[in-house]
This record gives sequence, structure tokens and C-alpha cells, in this order.
Amino acid sequence: MTMTSHHGPSAEEIADLEADCIRLCQEMIRIPSVNFGEGKGDERAMAQYVVDALAEVGIASEQIESAPNRVNVVATIAGTDPTLPGLVVHGHLDVVPANPDDWSVDPFSGEIKDGFIWGRGAVDMKDMDAMILATVRHWAKTGFRPARNILIVFFADEEAGSVYGSRWLVAHRPELFEGYTEAISEVGGFSVTITGGHRLYLIEGAQKGIRWTKLTAHGDAGHGSFINPANAVTRLSEAVARIGKYEWPQRETKIGGIFWRKIAELTGDPYDPSNVRPLLKHIGSAARMLGATIQNTANPTMLEAGYKANVIPQSASAVIDGRFLPGFEEELSETIKELAGADIEVELLVHDISLEVDFAGPLVDAMTAALVSEDPEAIPVPYVMSGGTDNKALSDLGIVGFGFSPLRLPEDVDFFPMFHGINERVPVDGLTFGVRVLNKFLRSC
Repeated sequence: MTMTSHHGPSAEEIADLEADCIRLCQEMIRIPSVNFGEGKGDERAMAQYVVDALAEVGIASEQIESAPNRVNVVATIAGTDPTLPGLVVHGHLDVVPANPDDWSVDPFSGEIKDGFIWGRGAVDMKDMDAMILATVRHWAKTGFRPARNILIVFFADEEAGSVYGSRWLVAHRPELFEGYTEAISEVGGFSVTITGGHRLYLIEGAQKGIRWTKLTAHGDAGHGSFINPANAVTRLSEAVARIGKYEWPQRETKIGGIFWRKIAELTGDPYDPSNVRPLLKHIGSAARMLGATIQNTANPTMLEAGYKANVIPQSASAVIDGRFLPGFEEELSETIKELAGADIEVELLVHDISLEVDFAGPLVDAMTAALVSEDPEAIPVPYVMSGGTDNKALSDLGIVGFGFSPLRLPEDVDFFPMFHGINERVPVDGLTFGVRVLNKFLRSC
């Protein structure tokens, strides 16, 4: 074993780090750890691959099975200063399904084509898994030890609610996380080029919460040929239309305010916290996702009524996918009830918290410094994510989480549709950039 000097890894060691990351990403994509939801998933082969990759360089790990074939992997990288609070670095092993007929390449090939690694999980999130593995393997090979303890966790079941992954571990193995106060994971640290050629790196510092609700309308059953003013389907349809067409007011959150003020500053456009939609034009394809983070949303997604064309049913139901900004859950809940109307039952089906952290402190400084060291034109800025990650489960233990899986992306890449999308792929040079940044960040934080 060779010891890395205090000046950092050599050019040869960095080349090995990058090559290892590319190989690991390809090989993990070739393991179809598909999560079909409703408990139908299998991370066993992926978990074993991770365990073997760690063991190859002398890193011990534990496989934790929460249900048959639902496997999590945990490993501790001991720091040199046990008095420092620990950092959790986590990824997830599962991916969503992929229909090969829809893809231009085999979604489980890990093929390198046109400068990209293609395959399901390339951006969600076997790219980050590969960066994590490559970094700690690099440390083991070179004898480097970080200052603080680092807990490496690869969760199961993130794509279907984390029941067998982060939520299970938090509930059944909370001792694993004792002494750890911060965490980093997916969907952050990637670049978005905005008007003027400014290259922002979006670090996830907030997540919307979830309120999935079921609306049920009751009425009089009867023959489809009769006049029926108490038609449950009609009542439900009117309620669904009111909710689906409602224009939610824009709300400023702590993290959202930082992000949109920066966009206004860089582009010279005015900043109005009550209406930031004029700024969306500056952020290109990111506008689709970030446009959903300036307000609450409530989208009708499912309808159910009747059993025969000529029978008016006694009841009809719909499901609403509601997402609320940090601090605005009550507004979402009360507005949906008001729009539904007094005659419609509103039942909460699924609930999850929102998250928002302070974008300040040593961890943020280390993320920023690592990005700028690899891209001097980098402008790190926090953003609000419309979905959620395993950081929500860790927050139950008081762990403060960020999304930081760094990637430098070509200006013309439409990144957000890659998540769960057809022809998911990650640029090779973006991945190698990311593992260099992650390595620098974890060495210094």
C-alpha cells in the first residue's frame, strides 16, 4: 500500500480513480436491480457486487436484509478525529423498470456511446454509487483517511417509498447512525447553464413534501338513461376539474429565495418573490422541474367509478398527487378541501414531510470549494427539489441532508428527463468530473 502525500493524489492516482468509476458505473448498470413497487424488488445481486468491490480493497461491510431479497449495505470509513461529527454518504441500489423496446440501446448494457454511459440507473443513481465506491476504494489503495468518520450506505427500495431501505434502517437499526449529523446523496451538484453562459451547480437544500389524497363523491345510483342531478361521477368530475385547474399562488421559501435571487442577479432581470415565472426562461430545460418548486401543486392522477356503461354508480373516487413547499402544507391541505367542496370526502392516503436546511456552514463551504477547484467558473447555488430522497428518513434522526452528486453537464443536455426516462445516460467526462469533485469534497469536509 502506498501513502498519498498531504499534497493530494498524484495524476496517476486520479487517472485510476476516474477509470475505476467508469468501470464500476458500467458494471452496476449491467445488474438489473429493478424495483417494481408493492414490495416487488430485488437488490441482492447489486448489494453483493458492492460488498465484493469494497472487500477487494480491504473495506469490511454489512449486508442488512429487511425482507427477502431487499438488501442494504453499510460500511464505516474510520476518520482520524473521532471527536468530529460523522457524515453519511448514501446512495440507493434499486432502479425503476425499463422497457428495452423503447430504448435505442439495451437499458442494462452500460454501453459507452457518443461520450455517454447508457443504461437504467446511469443518473438515478448508479453514477453516484460508482463515485462513492471509486472514492473509498481509492482511499483504501492509497492509505488516505478522512478527518471525520464517514458512514457509507447503499439503501434498498428508494424508488418505491424506502419501506425496505432507509425507513427500515432508521426504524430498526438507528444505532448505525449514532454520531452522524450530516448527509449527502443524490440529485444535486450538477450543472445547469443559464442565460449569459453562467454555469450554476444546483445543490439540493430543500424538498417538497407529499400529500396524496383520495376524493370520494356519493350520489344516487340509477339507470344511465334517467335524469340524475345527484350523479356521483358528475360531482367528482367537477371537484377534480376545480383542483386540476387551480392556479396556486407562488410562495417564497428560504432556499427558493436564494436560488431565484441569484438567477435575477446573474441575468439582470428584476426579482419579485410573488412572481418568479419571468425568470424561468433563463434556466432552459430545468424550468420544467424548478417551475414546480415555486408553488404548491395538486395534480389529479387516478379516477375510478362505475362498472357498466348504463349504470350510474353510487360513488366515484379520484386520487390527487399533492406536493407542498416547506412551510406550506396547511395551505395545500385546506385549499384542496375547499376546492373539493363540502359534499366530497377527502381522505389522506400518503404523507411525507418537506425538508429545508440552511445553506451555510463548513459542509457547504467544502462542497463549494470542491466544485470551484474543478470548474473555476462554477456558481454553486441551492435549489428546491420537487421530489424526495432518502434524506427525509435520515431527518427523523436529526441528520441534516443535502443533494450533492456532482456532474458537469454539456450545455445542451436535457438532464431532468433522464431520471426514470428512456435512453437514460450520463456523460463520461461529467462522471469523471464528478468523482474528482466528490473525492476532493470528502477529503476536506
